[in-house]
Amino acid sequence: MKIIQKSDRVSLRRRVEQGTEEQRKTVQAIIEDVKSRGDEAVLNYTERFDGVKLDQYKVSPEEFEEAYEALDGEFVEILQEAAANIRRFHEKQRPASWFDSSEDGTILGQKITAIEAAGVYVPGGTAAYPSSVFMNVIPAQVAGVERIVMVTPPGKDGKVPDGVLLAAHILGVEDVYKVGGAQAIAALAYGTETVPAVDKITGPGNVFVALAKREVFGDVDIDMIAGPSEIAILADDTALASEVAADLLSQAEHDARSSSVLVTTSQQLAEQVQQEVKNQLEDLPRAEIARKSVEDYGMILLCETWGEAITTINEIAPEHLEIVTDEPFQHLGKIKNAGAIFLGPYSSEPVGDYFAGPNHVLPTNGTARFSSPLNVDDFLKKSSVISYSEDALKKHGDKIARYARLEGLEAHARAIDTRKERWK
Repeated sequence: MKIIQKSDRVSLRRRVEQGTEEQRKTVQAIIEDVKSRGDEAVLNYTERFDGVKLDQYKVSPEEFEEAYEALDGEFVEILQEAAANIRRFHEKQRPASWFDSSEDGTILGQKITAIEAAGVYVPGGTAAYPSSVFMNVIPAQVAGVERIVMVTPPGKDGKVPDGVLLAAHILGVEDVYKVGGAQAIAALAYGTETVPAVDKITGPGNVFVALAKREVFGDVDIDMIAGPSEIAILADDTALASEVAADLLSQAEHDARSSSVLVTTSQQLAEQVQQEVKNQLEDLPRAEIARKSVEDYGMILLCETWGEAITTINEIAPEHLEIVTDEPFQHLGKIKNAGAIFLGPYSSEPVGDYFAGPNHVLPTNGTARFSSPLNVDDFLKKSSVISYSEDALKKHGDKIARYARLEGLEAHARAIDTRKERWK
């Protein structure tokens, strides 16, 4: 892991992945094929890309039961407690409709309505992610979404990991389909004979999933285009190098393209963390992935002043930010760009990933400059409500008509003028 002087003006902004032209064309072809052939296309692509031939791909009640029985009771209790924490946090986000009335009889307001159907993509591949089930489904449930459809790639055995099915079972999600990749996104967006179409798709995936979400946006809504995972740690010399290194590697093991960055003013800490990362990689089960990540995208940025360190963090706009300093709350107000902020030595990033309650679907690639974690609002629509009284239109009608004519829209103006006939 390289130690770099911040004064060297290293580029900190990661480019949002666009995919290659070949990948985009492949995704477009898959989407059109699924729109045309439905289940047949989905099953063909599942055999081709996942290496498993399925006759049908909806998870059966028996598969849910088998998953529940396969896992020990303690793990079930852990998942149930985590789900309760996540639900409690998201229930505090739920907004209410509101209305405001004036003396002239005008009523203005905002009506909050949940979207009718949401699709959740849970990634598979090198790991199983029951946490992704909770983080995508629970805010949708809290918002009041009536129908939630989940898709996730099958393993070579044609099954979904037990932990993923258990998480869905705990939340009461029964519409779970064994399909991944661009074909899963197409099925959710446009529907097939088996998979019902939805109004919004959430959840991270590989580059083909990201490109497919980009393609279907407009026909359905999406949460974000998620890139590789990121962590930045802002630390002073009170931080323990072993803990900082472990937290950096907690993200590096996700993906060879993940980014792990330490920002500090302490030369001693920088050198200690550099050595600790090297040491801890020796016996890490996913060492090959993590080593590639820290070599290509990891760095230790050594700043001259604390102000420069804060500025650097805001420039990175990290998905996850840990502040491991003597007084972490003192710096919270200065952080402008971060998806999730973890304060103090006991708030390691996995605490938020799994258990604390806040959502772990977070903006990546610097998009924390303008976007937020997945939340209840993402599953809600807001309708403006306007009710003008007779007195209010009498008072303001001429102004409105004149405004319309200023924009050259005579029909707009006449729509107001015609109502004057009521008062003659």
